[in-house]
Amino acid sequence: MSSLRDHKNRILIGAGQMWAVKSARVTIVAAGVVVFIVLSFSIWIFLWPNWFSGPPERVIHVARGDTFNRVTDSLYTNGIIRSKQAFKIAGRMLGLSRELKVGRYSFPSGLSNLTILYALRDGTSRKLIPVSLPEGIRMTFVAGRLGKELGVDSTRIMDLCTDSSLVAAWGISAPSLEGYLLPDTYFFHWQTEELSVVERFLQAFREFYSDSLLERQRQLGMSTHQVVTFASIVERETQMPWERAVVAGVYHNRLARGMRLEADPTIQYVLPDGPRRLMYSDLRIESAYNTYRIRGLPPGPIGNPGRDAILASLYPERHEYLYFVADGTGGHRFSKSYSEHLRAVREYRRVRREMQRQANAGG
Repeated sequence: MSSLRDHKNRILIGAGQMWAVKSARVTIVAAGVVVFIVLSFSIWIFLWPNWFSGPPERVIHVARGDTFNRVTDSLYTNGIIRSKQAFKIAGRMLGLSRELKVGRYSFPSGLSNLTILYALRDGTSRKLIPVSLPEGIRMTFVAGRLGKELGVDSTRIMDLCTDSSLVAAWGISAPSLEGYLLPDTYFFHWQTEELSVVERFLQAFREFYSDSLLERQRQLGMSTHQVVTFASIVERETQMPWERAVVAGVYHNRLARGMRLEADPTIQYVLPDGPRRLMYSDLRIESAYNTYRIRGLPPGPIGNPGRDAILASLYPERHEYLYFVADGTGGHRFSKSYSEHLRAVREYRRVRREMQRQANAGG
């Protein structure tokens, strides 16, 4: 009887061991399936590449105040990601849905959600946007161009340019920043904060207007504001680089003799419907900027002069010219006397009539 019971016990123990082994195998297989599912899901959510065809890169803009959902929609609409749901899950699981840098982003095909999320957090895929300010451009047009090309608030730009505290903080003795937004090609991120944009221009001016230029203006008996005002007129008078120093020499000569500058660009500056062809009645406009009526320089710049115009104003060509008029070919004819100037004016009018006649005949 005892041996029979031992035999039964051994059978039961063996059966239990077999069940335990099978149970362990089932658990291992189930765990393996779970791990496989989790890994597959993680790879799909985080690491699976987002392929697209067509252009090698696609662009989106992340603006101030954009939500994670809005950015996700933009990525999906532009075909940069394959699944909005997967991207949202990945962003929220990693805590990256609230960390988005404003900017213009360019993404190539094949990036994973993880790569795109970190690029949005760190701004690594942002592209710099070139903004070119042409010489002579006015402050109002600067604000408009920045609003269009950078997506910034143009009204805010104008407010900053006329902010007396900001103007004074940069050591500028003027009512606005007109004349001190140094023309050049600058590179900014999309929707860079407006104050940073304006101060970038001012820093460029400060770096350019070095101690040697300050010493030169003192030799001429001028202030920086007078130099910038003078240069803004020279800038608008000619587009020919080799003429700037000659034109500057004319205006220095006229100022030295107490003559009015009689600069047409100063009239254009105050025209409500300008720029346009001037009429004689325009020369009688009552304005502190009308250099046909006032003597000396106007109260401030009529635009933002470039480096060459400023240098020409500080280092004018020495000559005896007092007048100049367009020659009909893009340049100017310079004269030492008024009678000589009148002959040049008649010649210019003749050339203009001839050009008009040829244009009419050709039309």
